[in-house]
Amino acid sequence: MNDTAQAPQGNTGDIINWPMLKIHYRTDPEAIAALLPPGITVGSEPNVNLTVYNFPVPDVPEYGVVTTVNADFDGVQGEYTLGYGIDQESAIFISQETNGQPKYPAEIDYHRIGPMVRARCTHQGYTFLEFQGISEGPAGPQPEFEQNEWWVKVSRAVSIGGPATGYDFPPHVVHVKSRYGTAWQESVQGQLVLRDSPWDPLSTKLPMREQLSAYLWWPIFLDRSVTLSKPLDPEGFLPFADTISGSRWPGVNGAPPPQQ
Repeated sequence: MNDTAQAPQGNTGDIINWPMLKIHYRTDPEAIAALLPPGITVGSEPNVNLTVYNFPVPDVPEYGVVTTVNADFDGVQGEYTLGYGIDQESAIFISQETNGQPKYPAEIDYHRIGPMVRARCTHQGYTFLEFQGISEGPAGPQPEFEQNEWWVKVSRAVSIGGPATGYDFPPHVVHVKSRYGTAWQESVQGQLVLRDSPWDPLSTKLPMREQLSAYLWWPIFLDRSVTLSKPLDPEGFLPFADTISGSRWPGVNGAPPPQQ
């Protein structure tokens, strides 16, 4: 990307050139640590990373929101993924089964009109994230970069009439290694609002201490691999096995904790 280039254009109505809305904020290190299973540690910066997008998967629109936290595994810096809230049900279960990708159903309202950018994310009737901002124009040339993302593939033991105490497939980290370029990027001046939700407890489990940045990003997909990595301690992982929906938010038998 250079200062004389123009933002990506395409056929009218073609979603392939929709930018991703990237938002980063700082939270408390201990808040992130409480969500990480043993073996995965808090990164050097206690940041939460949000991506709101509309992208064809594989060839139909998928609106989604990705929540990750900075976390390291096996000496490698990366991001631990808490969830992919998406509006395309067909991609949820196969992604969880094959790769451990923590997808779950959500409703995403994301659009841009001129410089104005808006996003709203809702799950089970609770709007848990809102953003409204104004694009300030191109952010200048951006270097290529590598991203490491951590998922967890696991299958609890078959159990009927009682709690599952073991695994049919014990927890393993899935390493998603990607390399990106930037076709275009625009800084966005706006405000992120986290709202209370028992289904997506960002506001309580990862409270925002400082909003760090927001921008529109048109990625160049250079390389990506999804591989099974090392196992996690199965006993230490048991408290993290119950999650909300298909996410990695801690739950009680797959449901959100009761509201106080």
